[in-house]
Amino acid sequence: MARYMLIYQGEATDMSEMTPEQGADVMAKWGAWMERIGPALVDVGSPFGPGTCVVDDGSIDVPAASTGFSIVEAADMAAAQGMTTGHPYLSEGKGNYAIDVFEMMPVPF
Repeated sequence: MARYMLIYQGEATDMSEMTPEQGADVMAKWGAWMERIGPALVDVGSPFGPGTCVVDDGSIDVPAASTGFSIVEAADMAAAQGMTTGHPYLSEGKGNYAIDVFEMMPVPF
């Protein structure tokens, strides 16, 4: 089984801006997704805080709008993509959020 990193793209709403009920609803949806994925969820990951982008010319830029990550284990890319079905991060349905899926390759040395 290969490992895949799911990187969450889009401006996520800060949990502190939600009512307790909204926060509980979001966490319940994440819990249901994690339960469905089961042992394939290698690392639930974490949200990202403020960041920066260091460019190869030495300049500093604004990073991509990545808000967090998770790591899953799957037989292939199609299976890893399938694990995003019903993912709470994609629940808005308006094209504002996305999950990039990358296979984690072994270091070649």
